[in-house]
Amino acid sequence: MPLWINSPADLASRIAQCPSRIGLDTEFVRERTYWPQLALVQISFGDGDDDILLIDPLIPGITATLAPLLSDTSILKITHSPGEDLVALKHACGVVPRPLFDTQTAAALTGIAAGIGYQRLVQDVLGIALAKGETRSDWLRRPLTPSQLDYAADDVRHLFALHDKLTASLQQLGRGEWQEEDCTRMVDNAERDEADRWPHLALRAAQFLDTPAQHRLLRLLRWRDVYARETDRPRNWILDNELATQLARDSLPDREALQRLLDAHPKAPRKLADLLWNILQTPLADEGEAPPPRGDDRDKQALRRLQDATAARSAELGLPDGVLASRRWLERLLEASPLDDDTRRWPGPLSGWRRAQLEPSLAPLLATAGGNASASV
Repeated sequence: MPLWINSPADLASRIAQCPSRIGLDTEFVRERTYWPQLALVQISFGDGDDDILLIDPLIPGITATLAPLLSDTSILKITHSPGEDLVALKHACGVVPRPLFDTQTAAALTGIAAGIGYQRLVQDVLGIALAKGETRSDWLRRPLTPSQLDYAADDVRHLFALHDKLTASLQQLGRGEWQEEDCTRMVDNAERDEADRWPHLALRAAQFLDTPAQHRLLRLLRWRDVYARETDRPRNWILDNELATQLARDSLPDREALQRLLDAHPKAPRKLADLLWNILQTPLADEGEAPPPRGDDRDKQALRRLQDATAARSAELGLPDGVLASRRWLERLLEASPLDDDTRRWPGPLSGWRRAQLEPSLAPLLATAGGNASASV
């Protein structure tokens, strides 16, 4: 049986002598909170039951004991699609694990599939079928059932074997540095935990708003993110996208008009009416720099040309669709200003190895794209 760890002293003794790599996963709950509630941490030192620790982070002192292991840069942490795991671990333990090897990223870079799930990857690479029964379990309840424990152990049991196989493929393709770059960026992003500067661009409805309304929407969404973090509540529980768009679109004449609009919506934050009124009426220092949502035919044609060129290069490299550049990343290229430096023209995910692969074919297209796109790339 995997080892159930529910005391800091037991955990400290188990991790005192760690190998140079560990498998790492978590279970968390995020249904009623902004921050993931860490409910279980799984660590493997190998593929045997005795090599797997199932750690209860609900016990006082456990997360503090775990933190030094997570931050030990001499130990590689092998994970699968750890985006929210990193958030949960940082919130609970105060650190983000590094260095990291993400098997989902490796699967994409080796041409297996983009966004592949752990169970399918284990099946495709190792030929092992895993049970799926506890995907929607309540991981905060105690005691956990035998089925939950088995499921949790399986999530780290095969990470060493996947790491071996995928590392060999990456080395054969000469893409080990690509993997390291992507995983390092993932960890760095989790540590910075920066909110999206222009959250209004993610809402399709924003392209139908005039510029003043777009700025009001930006004010609301930025405030909502800060408020959600501070109160640990889901964003849409505070202010859903539909109501935020309506509040931004309607140029409300006074505080009473705002109250009437809120009263007409059953899930509106009526008690926050004064705060919302102030948010709507107070310009942001940088809102004049906000790029407009791109939605006209010329924008769509420019984006299509970038997508076609990216798809052609992806095919040459044998990469799955979306790995080299997603639609959102290409939109960011089109949003860039001629005055931007290279970091803002080629934002995070498109820097490094992706820029090297894309720039020769995308630079001429960006030079003729019009709008905000820059020829100086």
